[in-house]
Amino acid sequence: MEETRLKTSKEIEVRFSEVDSMNIVWHGSYALYFEDAREAFGKIFGLSYRQYFANNCYAPLVELHFNYKHPLFHGQRARVDIAYRNVPAAKVIFDYEIHLLPDNSLVATGSSTQVFLDKDFRLLWSNPPFYEAWKKKYNLL
Repeated sequence: MEETRLKTSKEIEVRFSEVDSMNIVWHGSYALYFEDAREAFGKIFGLSYRQYFANNCYAPLVELHFNYKHPLFHGQRARVDIAYRNVPAAKVIFDYEIHLLPDNSLVATGSSTQVFLDKDFRLLWSNPPFYEAWKKKYNLL
C-alpha cells in the first residue's frame, strides 16, 4: 500500500533583501522560504497557524535542517516543494526541496519539526484532538 503524501509548492523570486554582499541568498532566507511553503501548505490542507491557535495550541519549530546544493542569486526564480511527513508522534514534520526555475535544478533540501504546546506553553505528548481529526480526514492514521 502506498503511503499518503500531502505535497504542494510555492514559487518565489529572490529579492534584494534576501541576499548577502556576494549577491547570493543569505542562509537565513532559507528559513523564510520554508516558512512561506508551510503557510502555502496550511492554506491548501487546513493545517495553519490560525488552526493551531483556534484549538488552543502553539506549534513552535524545534528542528530546522538545510542542505545547500547550489547558490541562488538576486532576481532568480525558484520553487519550494513541501511534503508532509506522517509520524505517529505529536509532531508536524515537513520535508523541503528548492528548485531553480526554469531548469528545475536542485538548490537545497531540508526539513522542519514542530511540536505542540498548550496555551500555558506545556509540551503535549499526544496529538491534540484537532490534529487527530485532520490526520483522519487525509487518511493518515
